[in-house]
Amino acid sequence: MNPDGTVERTDDGRYVIDFERRLDHPIERVWAALTRPDELIAWWGVAEVQLSEGGRFNVRWLNTDDSGNSPEMHATITKLVPEELLVLDGDRHGRLRWELTPDGDGTLLSFRSTVELKPDLVTRVPAGWHWHLDGLAEHLEGGSPDLVENDGWQPIHAAYEAKLTA
Repeated sequence: MNPDGTVERTDDGRYVIDFERRLDHPIERVWAALTRPDELIAWWGVAEVQLSEGGRFNVRWLNTDDSGNSPEMHATITKLVPEELLVLDGDRHGRLRWELTPDGDGTLLSFRSTVELKPDLVTRVPAGWHWHLDGLAEHLEGGSPDLVENDGWQPIHAAYEAKLTA
């Protein structure tokens, strides 16, 4: 397992989490998976999307904590360039930036999260995004990642703990 995400701390104490992934699908297909609720539920969670600048972009994860609570993010779309750029400002994950670039027959996805994190989340959040980006790729390939049990998350988290605490 290659923990391909990077994490840097900014001067103001926030964290910047970056990923680049090449997806073997055209931009139109990847954009649909990032912006349509019927696609988002397959790799991220239940979504309410008002696809316009200033519009809502709310997501409820399908997994729960020990008390049965599902995490939720309430965000606003702050920048939207169809099939190229989606920027969200949310209450749970700060600023999320999804940028798509053509790459031959596929798409280069650049993802960035700029967020305030408590110390115990510095390895968990990048591991979570890694897991969801793997789920996005699996969904695009026709698979169905298990968003409820998310059994594959633990080894990913262990890899980020080893990478970021070394």
